[in-house]
Amino acid sequence: MQTPLSNSRRLFANMWSDKGSYVPSHQQKTSQANATAKPETLTTNGGLPIGVAASSLTAGARGPILLQDMQFTEEMAHFSRERIPERVVHARGAGAFGYFEVTNDITQYCKAKMFDKIGKRTPIAVRFSTTAGEAGSADTLRDPRGFAVKFYTEQGNWDLVGNNTPIFFIRDPILFPLLSHAQKRNPQTFLKDPNAFWDFMTLRPESLHEVSMLFTERGIPDGFRHMNGFGNHAFKLVNASGKAVYCKFHYKSNQGIKHLTPEKATELAGSDPDYALGDLYKAIEKGDFPSWTLYIQVMSFREAEQLPYNPFDITKVWYQSDFPLIPVGTMVLNRNPVNYFAEVEQLGFQPRNLLPGIEPSPDKMLHGRLFAYPDAQRYRLGVNYAQIPVNCPHNTKVANYERDGHMAMGNNQGNKPNYYPNSVGGPEPDPQYRDNVFKVSGDVDRYEDKDDYMIQVRKFYMDVLKEEERQNLCKNIASNLGQANQTIQARAVKLFNNINFDYGTRLQDELDKLKALKEKKAEEQRSTETPKLRQYKLH
Repeated sequence: MQTPLSNSRRLFANMWSDKGSYVPSHQQKTSQANATAKPETLTTNGGLPIGVAASSLTAGARGPILLQDMQFTEEMAHFSRERIPERVVHARGAGAFGYFEVTNDITQYCKAKMFDKIGKRTPIAVRFSTTAGEAGSADTLRDPRGFAVKFYTEQGNWDLVGNNTPIFFIRDPILFPLLSHAQKRNPQTFLKDPNAFWDFMTLRPESLHEVSMLFTERGIPDGFRHMNGFGNHAFKLVNASGKAVYCKFHYKSNQGIKHLTPEKATELAGSDPDYALGDLYKAIEKGDFPSWTLYIQVMSFREAEQLPYNPFDITKVWYQSDFPLIPVGTMVLNRNPVNYFAEVEQLGFQPRNLLPGIEPSPDKMLHGRLFAYPDAQRYRLGVNYAQIPVNCPHNTKVANYERDGHMAMGNNQGNKPNYYPNSVGGPEPDPQYRDNVFKVSGDVDRYEDKDDYMIQVRKFYMDVLKEEERQNLCKNIASNLGQANQTIQARAVKLFNNINFDYGTRLQDELDKLKALKEKKAEEQRSTETPKLRQYKLH
């Protein structure tokens, strides 16, 4: 017997097939018109046939609508609920589907079956996004881009979430809601607030590494195809012998890196706010499938202990000169969503979805995400969000003791026992999948990390950026920081001076130029006003 859940899984699996039901957008109208000589009968959501679709049930031709018009009330009730709550961050996004193929052997580091042989392919779903903007904002804004991948493996789903920068603003998850508030709208004016943004950043100087990356050219990537992705956090890899190492994941774009100038991004925000979404969709539709190469960095436990900085601090990078990139495989996107809401808006990630052989490190931000992401999906999509076809692990079978709840799909695991332990054949844990054993020690306290925030930012500014990029960075920061008040500007310049004197000096020069330009424009405006208008303003 086919259950609703098994039917949806089969449909979802078919969507990956070359013979699936996907029809390019320019062919959809023709394809639908020619699909069958006799159209399907329109029905209610209960499957009951509908005789008239364009007229309400009324008492006479000009009479009032009757409450018994169930067809009307159902249409309106569903319409009022068509929008689920948007993501509080990463609300604006695009998605696509494809596969990951192993090209290099990393079994010496990781026992996960998806890596067990070269040439092995795993279906994937990917969602790209901006971070702070609402669902209706332009996708060419200066903002970190989300880069989240769901691997549908034979051992269950692996969700690797990250951004297009290798670092983040903060190192403790308790600050994340406050960081988000500082980037969102002012609670009184409901306008974006440069004072709030820069006030927070300059009071949490560990953020200046990410701020410095964000205000370079990479802060406005040219669509989603031309940017790299990073898993951000440190993870732990465990091999078949139980030996563990720490790891970071990197995706390198095989299309090359491209950025938009601030001027071009502003122009597109007005003329084509869906630029990045459209670019990805059109490329896949015409067969120009984007791809990325997955790499790992590996660090031994001993190396982690001897580092001069905290390797689990997400505001820090692991230098590739010390921990070189090791190639793993290629990720290819070759299918657009058939239905955006079903496959992208309902696509939900949870970093706790880790395969045997991939475990959390002591990264505090990762630990915060292990809770926050599934909790957000429970709020947004419901407690059974993992049963939605795009989220369910369709390459393996779910067997647990979770039952019931809103939107439970399929047969709710039938008459199988819903308690453990039991003696009637319910699923049992398998000792071979026990977590890697490790020791921890220390006093329980709320520790403020005092790691130096300047060293890596200084190296990024002086050694990574070229001369022109340094100048553009200071110009980009000034254009935004110049909208904040003078006290916050002065605090920011002082912090950038501490990082590097050239950095702070150039920034101050750019702020002075903007101030002089504003004063000049104000003077020109005053000089063109009539004496009568000036007298009116004085009054």
